[in-house]
Amino acid sequence: MGQMNRRTVRDLRRGNRSTLLRQLYFQGPVSRQELGTLTGLSSGSVSNVVGELLADGLVEEAGSVESDGGRPRTLLRVAPGSGHLIGVDVGETHVRVELFDLTLTELARWEHPLTPGGLEREPEPVVGHILTGLDAVVAKSGAEPGKVIGVGVGVPGVVEQGDEALVHGPTAGRDAVPLERLLRTGTELPLFIDNGATAQGQAEMWFGAGRGADNAVIALIGSGVGAAIVTAGMPYRGATSSAGEWGHTVVQVGGRACRCGAVGCLEAYVGAQAVLDRYGRRAGGVYGGAEEDAAGAGAGAGVGAAAGVGACLGAGEDQQAAFAAIVGAAGAEARAREVLEETAAYLGAGIADLINLFNPERIILGGWAGLLLGGRMLPRIRAATAAYALHRPYAQTEIGLAELGPDAVALGAATLPLAHFLATGRAR
Repeated sequence: MGQMNRRTVRDLRRGNRSTLLRQLYFQGPVSRQELGTLTGLSSGSVSNVVGELLADGLVEEAGSVESDGGRPRTLLRVAPGSGHLIGVDVGETHVRVELFDLTLTELARWEHPLTPGGLEREPEPVVGHILTGLDAVVAKSGAEPGKVIGVGVGVPGVVEQGDEALVHGPTAGRDAVPLERLLRTGTELPLFIDNGATAQGQAEMWFGAGRGADNAVIALIGSGVGAAIVTAGMPYRGATSSAGEWGHTVVQVGGRACRCGAVGCLEAYVGAQAVLDRYGRRAGGVYGGAEEDAAGAGAGAGVGAAAGVGACLGAGEDQQAAFAAIVGAAGAEARAREVLEETAAYLGAGIADLINLFNPERIILGGWAGLLLGGRMLPRIRAATAAYALHRPYAQTEIGLAELGPDAVALGAATLPLAHFLATGRAR
């Protein structure tokens, strides 16, 4: 019984520590008195735990404010330099590693480009790039390895959480890649691996367009298409962590082939490469249809946009530049406008499915392609969604753009060790 009581007291103190840290992190700077109001903890409990956090260097004083007739109240906040977080974005075209302080201010960045379809995208080379990037950002920032709270890694595909994290990438033809085990051969830093869309969605909920919502879907469009589903403030993962593969829901029976091996997937219509393909480019070929569009328009308007897209790829530019060229041409070129209108219609149908299934407060459209498309076509996307969604759930849902920018996967990945830190109340 004594052992059980000691364990219960220890768990209670750990819980209080976590509760106070979360409030200090998201609400700070705040006073001890405000912490009591925010958490419902007694003044004695607040004083004891704050004393521990100050002694551990995790919390620091941040000035003072006048009180009503009494002594000024000291403000407290989480100490930014008390720990470091690393976020890794394993994307379709790059491996990006970023190191942050505890308040997610970026201190160092390293990036390595990947050739689409190349051998560098195999697991072993990617692991090598990640490990090189970890060493690079630690050295560049001057951070002490012992103060790195953890490394979050955001990857495409399904991440099966268990004794070790296994990555299943159906679009890349890989299954059960032991990414955590492979990384363990080159680093002793704590590792947290998750789907990149889920990680980025967590960042949007904490710091971006999702703030204040308990039920939301962060829909991310880039080379691939995915979603982070948040219910009651928590990510919804499903039975085996594969929830959120929104890009592989079917929008056209017997439709376009998707790289996952199925046909008619949403990704095959709204993913960046799908938009480029529908504009006229075929794998290994060139952008076609420009002359036909020019003839149809009667003024050669299609040639300029097609040439611009082709020039981007011909100069070795990435998919993003070609996609941006189409978006930029939509105001003057009939083919670009037609493709984007069609893309908005498919995207609206996909968003309507999310609304009908999950009844969220907000749909947040992000990812580099999603932000480019949404920046130009958001009214059309909303109209298409309204046409396919049930009326009342649609009327209760806000549809807007993500706020953390087009390349926020590394930031989102850094929230994985941050979440562990806030839950446990300890840096390591």
